[in-house]
Amino acid sequence: MTVSSVTPPRRGARGKPRGRNLDPAALTEIEALLGDSKDPALKRRDLLIEHLHVIQDRHGHLSLRHLRALCAFMNLPMAAVYETATFYAHFDVVHDDQAPPPATTIRVCDSLSCQLAGADALRQELEAGADASAVRVIRAPCMGRCAVAPVVELSSKGHHWHMGHATLAQIGEVLIADELPVETLDWQRLDAYRDEGGYALLNDCRADKLSVEQLVQTLEQAGLRGLGGAGFATFKKWGFVRAEPGPRYCAINADEGEPGTFKDRYYLERSPHRFLEGALISAWAVEAKALYIYLRDEYPALHRVLKNAIGELEIAGIVESDYIILRRGAGAYICGEESAMIESLEGKPGKPRHRPPFVAQKGLFDRPTLVNNVETVYWIPIIWERGAEWFARQGRNGRQGLRSFSVSGRVANPGVHLAPAGITLNELVEEYAGGMQEGHVLCAYLPGGASGGILPASKADIPLDFDTLQVHDSFIGSAAVMVISDQDNLKFVATNLLAFFADESCGQCTPCRVGTEKMLALLERDEWNMAELTRLSRVMIDASICGLGQAAPNPVLGLLRDFRDVLVAQNVIVKE
Repeated sequence: MTVSSVTPPRRGARGKPRGRNLDPAALTEIEALLGDSKDPALKRRDLLIEHLHVIQDRHGHLSLRHLRALCAFMNLPMAAVYETATFYAHFDVVHDDQAPPPATTIRVCDSLSCQLAGADALRQELEAGADASAVRVIRAPCMGRCAVAPVVELSSKGHHWHMGHATLAQIGEVLIADELPVETLDWQRLDAYRDEGGYALLNDCRADKLSVEQLVQTLEQAGLRGLGGAGFATFKKWGFVRAEPGPRYCAINADEGEPGTFKDRYYLERSPHRFLEGALISAWAVEAKALYIYLRDEYPALHRVLKNAIGELEIAGIVESDYIILRRGAGAYICGEESAMIESLEGKPGKPRHRPPFVAQKGLFDRPTLVNNVETVYWIPIIWERGAEWFARQGRNGRQGLRSFSVSGRVANPGVHLAPAGITLNELVEEYAGGMQEGHVLCAYLPGGASGGILPASKADIPLDFDTLQVHDSFIGSAAVMVISDQDNLKFVATNLLAFFADESCGQCTPCRVGTEKMLALLERDEWNMAELTRLSRVMIDASICGLGQAAPNPVLGLLRDFRDVLVAQNVIVKE
């Protein structure tokens, strides 16, 4: 065979990178927003999400021309910037052939508590009456305001405002005004907090009047545990981080995205300095190089409060400038998981890490990191002032301490109720939440939000605390108690919860990504196949990387175990 000597035509040589060209005008606009592109401090990868927020707040969306300019500004590949921008629900990425979103966006909360309060009907009314060219109406997950359901968020020109007990008429009035109100909070300022003895404990720690060992012993005797969900002993977590070589970091998770949870917001709105003192003491205990606070983006007013409170500390010389670093989340429930939060703090998509190593060993910037919940550190100055014995003796039914219950649903007085650990649901509702709403009878309750499982009224006398609910395939988690009555449809409850998990799955692992979607599809049928649902649940529990996929089946398993008769009465066929 003769080989042809004819040289085949060459494909065009690449004289420039693939993809769209950089728009110099877009880069100029980015520099005007972010600063000098030659400043290396502005190019750090961990600032990517903060930069995306600035751009979106200014323009109302993220255009590809601005994303390409941001790549040039930060010297990052487009794949990294685009993946991060599209991972988070609060970023609106607009492609070159798409029109930007309308000037105003109305997000209607579709969490269980808001749906029980009529959120779906409100959303449909808004969609029917809104001018689509000027107003966009979309669903949104829990906004941490379940006590005033239904809740909507109005966003315009980088400004966000939340309305509780929302009605069509009230929303219309705000839209007609053409300017969103500014939410103001009456929070305790630094001088007032110091007048009450605030920051005395931190001063004693720094002056060596108190050792870490003394404080650790007090927290151990008090029985203080992580109050974000896992319930891990606080003193042990401190010890694990201290055992690792420095430098170390401290990160506070204020991204309480569990549906039904709003206790951290409650405390931050009232006494941010008590929280900050507890956080700074935690950072001192592990000799942290810096203290990071990761605040959910659904709390814009709190962002202003914390920014001002941190500014007060810097002016007073209590902390050095930039020691406390406040970062915004961007709408991702998964970032409540500590390693996903760490990834987000580093400017990446919030995907949980494989463990080991644990974040106490390799966390933020690959260094040992202490991660605590807002309420956990909030209690530290109080426990020291009043004593470990005072805190420990508060419990009921053989339990120790206090719990902040976020109570919502079919109760007369929803809200954050500070009650003894070990209180029962019946006691909590009657003594603190004003009883059931008129005309409603207790049918079921979720003791720990969407992931904590669902229990029947017949189990409303079980002590609510860590380690008391596991035998019932449930857990207290963040103590988000959602109360369901005899007038609520349990199939709707199940599909609402699974739709949330399916939306919020990060997609990293197949058991969660596919499992949540598959389970939702099975629940939407008129006939529930118990064997199929149980088998799928086991795969998700055993094989998912993190707690989202592991906990998503909990409410379904609870319904199959304890609510068969109710489901049948509500026209759901349960097949063995």
